[in-house]
Amino acid sequence: MDEPIRDVEQHPAKYWHLLADGRIQCDLCPRDCKLHEGQRGACFVRGRVHDRMVLTTYGRSSGFCIDPIEKKPLNHFYPGSSVLSFGTAGCNLACKFCQNWDISKSREFDKLAAEASPEAIARSAARFGCKSVAFTYNDPVIFAEYAMDVADACHAHGIKTVAVTAGYIHEQPRRDFFAKMDAANVDLKAFTEDFYVKQTGGHIQPVLDTLAYLKHETEVWFELTTLLIPGLNDSSAEIQKMSEWVAATLGVEVPLHFSAFHPDYKMLDIPATSAATLRRARAVARAAGLLYVYTGNIHDPEGDTTYCPACGSALIERDWYEIKNYRLNGAGHCPDCSVPIAGRFEAFTSQFGRKHVPIQIEAVE
Repeated sequence: MDEPIRDVEQHPAKYWHLLADGRIQCDLCPRDCKLHEGQRGACFVRGRVHDRMVLTTYGRSSGFCIDPIEKKPLNHFYPGSSVLSFGTAGCNLACKFCQNWDISKSREFDKLAAEASPEAIARSAARFGCKSVAFTYNDPVIFAEYAMDVADACHAHGIKTVAVTAGYIHEQPRRDFFAKMDAANVDLKAFTEDFYVKQTGGHIQPVLDTLAYLKHETEVWFELTTLLIPGLNDSSAEIQKMSEWVAATLGVEVPLHFSAFHPDYKMLDIPATSAATLRRARAVARAAGLLYVYTGNIHDPEGDTTYCPACGSALIERDWYEIKNYRLNGAGHCPDCSVPIAGRFEAFTSQFGRKHVPIQIEAVE
């Protein structure tokens, strides 16, 4: 039985319609949840109250932290800058391997103790000198109304916005949501329908549609992340097929991050991803033509470094989330051959570094 939706959790939601049989269908994501009175969707945070849909987590968060932008991960979006990160609860996918399951699978809304209005978040980001605000930890598409309002407030203060998402969203909300975003890291969890159905409870095509939309119909800077899980999505054949699709459909300049799985949630019986697997995946993707391929969750200086695709010079050398050497000019060009590097860059003067700083959001008077 669904947890009752309390009065304080009833922020009007968009993207739904009434069915002939009296149920309400949520039109936010391809799950197309059909709800009777009092029921919640698969994401657990969108539900029906009388004859309308509501978002139950508007203005509530699991906490706010300032991180380096590289942690999202985004390596080509204002490197070295700080980002104010937050999430809420719930998720519209059911990944058995979820690395943030304590947040994304949470049914304990009392843990959402940090309350903040969009304006308060934007002002805090400005006060702490953050270049951007990231909607992360759980997928922001399920709290789209809140995220979009925060994005509007951030833009009014000159703050960029970042979505860390699986891209599992319908066409109209996709347009509305990404119109408010400056950058995104999209999880391309695998490259087979079988994996998506069995391991996430979703389908791959909506994710591919989101990626194609971002590339061809928006100015959003985006990078991809694939969590490699031993025996499930880490074969060289699948990685090559995925990389070839990325090159042909999205372009060779889209950065791709391969990250290491660690046993968690419902996959405690599968070993952690080896460094050798990540390095092999990087080699396969580069051989398929991708220019910016990175390894994550391991210490791999080569896999952390941005190289010039023309002359091969090391341009941004990283040690985990800390920049050790930055050689791009203010326009984002290689200093040795003047080739422009794909991304969003500005003059580099200092970096936030390898820090993780929890903060409290002050209410706006």
